[in-house]
Amino acid sequence: MRRREFLTLLGGTAAAWPLSSRAQQRKAMPRVGVLWHAANAREEAEYLGALTKAFHELGYVEGKNIELDHRFPAEQPERFRTLAQELVEVDMIVAVTGLGAKAAKQATGTIPIVLVADPDPVDNGFAESLAPPGGNVTGLSVPPSLLATADEVIE
Repeated sequence: MRRREFLTLLGGTAAAWPLSSRAQQRKAMPRVGVLWHAANAREEAEYLGALTKAFHELGYVEGKNIELDHRFPAEQPERFRTLAQELVEVDMIVAVTGLGAKAAKQATGTIPIVLVADPDPVDNGFAESLAPPGGNVTGLSVPPSLLATADEVIE
């Protein structure tokens, strides 16, 4: 084999090698950051269970095909900001409260943020309008009268 043919063969093999190894790597699991309001998982147990069940019903099983990265700020505004900054490497952020959504929106303008419920996402600066919301924040708009009713039912 002549030198030029050998170098061409070697160069072609070397160029193809990274592509074949990448094709064999498994696709990374989607990471969802969840910014709660309480201090720990025990305090959020009911809602954490509901979130896990909802993902499961959509075909996502934690540890199998999705990674949930929970943060618990203990209702302290400065911790919301710090913990939201920690979540800027995830694929999506679920913000349970408006304070969490505000902190997440300040931390990133590109990662999708799902706000669980807010009485007025437009006035609170999360969306440009209810349809379409624009930006990277979306979620459920719940009138204050319904939020009060829900709180009374929970108590």
